Amino acid sequence: MSVPTQDKITEKLRAVIDPELRRSIVELGMVRSIEVKDSGRVEVVVSLTTAGCPIRSHFEQAVAKQVSELDGVTEVAVGFDVLSDEEKGNLQQTLGRGKLPEGALAQVKNVICVASGKGGVGKSTMTANLAAALSAEGYPAGALDCDVYGYSIPRMLGVNRKPEVNAERKILPLEAAGGVKVMSIGFFVEENAAVVWRGPMLHKAIQQFLEDVAWDDLDYLLLDLPPGTGDVSMTLAQLLPQARVVVVTTPQPAAQSVARRAAEMAAKFDLELLGAIENMSGFTTPGGERFTIFGEGGGQLLADELDIPLLGKVPLSEALREHADSGTPLVTAEPDAPASQAIRQAARGIVAATPQELPVLQAAPANTEPAPVGGTPLPVIQ
Repeated sequence: MSVPTQDKITEKLRAVIDPELRRSIVELGMVRSIEVKDSGRVEVVVSLTTAGCPIRSHFEQAVAKQVSELDGVTEVAVGFDVLSDEEKGNLQQTLGRGKLPEGALAQVKNVICVASGKGGVGKSTMTANLAAALSAEGYPAGALDCDVYGYSIPRMLGVNRKPEVNAERKILPLEAAGGVKVMSIGFFVEENAAVVWRGPMLHKAIQQFLEDVAWDDLDYLLLDLPPGTGDVSMTLAQLLPQARVVVVTTPQPAAQSVARRAAEMAAKFDLELLGAIENMSGFTTPGGERFTIFGEGGGQLLADELDIPLLGKVPLSEALREHADSGTPLVTAEPDAPASQAIRQAARGIVAATPQELPVLQAAPANTEPAPVGGTPLPVIQ
């Protein structure tokens, strides 16, 4: 049997994704060398951004898995070296980043940006409750408050103190009730203080929250984006090229048309739209009478126009607002409330639309014989 060519091996390595930069190691120029022996042994050297890279095992297992699937491969050996300062500089320039990540997001499986085209649609309330709902469903979740000027996630999740720093100089996120990990600029300024920053300072703060926070093993990290399509949204699109976007709107046509701009921003940066959520979809009185205070149908119209699913229609609820103000998300405080059920449905829609684990399964040795059948022989009835 002939051995595979370097080109075929390179093509297989395109499936190995850096879990932080969210791009192929081939595209990133991290494949240093490929050697193919006549015996079928393949030796691949991968260049890491840092010698102590905490996701080294991810690359080792993923490279071995992909290459071992090729015909003619009998063994895969994966070695490592470190990018030179010049190579790091070139990679930073290619990615448009001032600093390469060092493992903070390595164990975060899915990054979800919660966006809207305008303020006042309940985007932060949705972010806090979605994170709590995902955690309650058994999926470790975090919430990152990217609305630097209008931070509100600390209040909504009931946490507000200065975070600690671990031995690796990573910031430890605070943990809200239910296990949701939380980070916000609000933890680093005086209570209710105004943040008056220009664009470059915003960029640096968001980058630090993504790269210098010990998020550890999360299934979902939800990012509460500021309204509109300004500096922060562009920074996140640049730093997280494979993040997914959930768009929040209210039912009236004016809000729906503005929310479309957030979707257009995602499309410009090739970010995947995961779905839409309609908030304040209607109000039901204690007597059962329903009023569509903000109109009706805007969420479905937005979803149809963008060809994405409508993940949920969350009714206008006084309890939802009260629990947000008190720092106890409605989905955990009153799980049977109609608004809670709608948000939990949206959370399940997010789970259904996202992969549950990174492709880092342990590779089996190539071309191994099947194991012999064992067990206790059964008596044969004549």
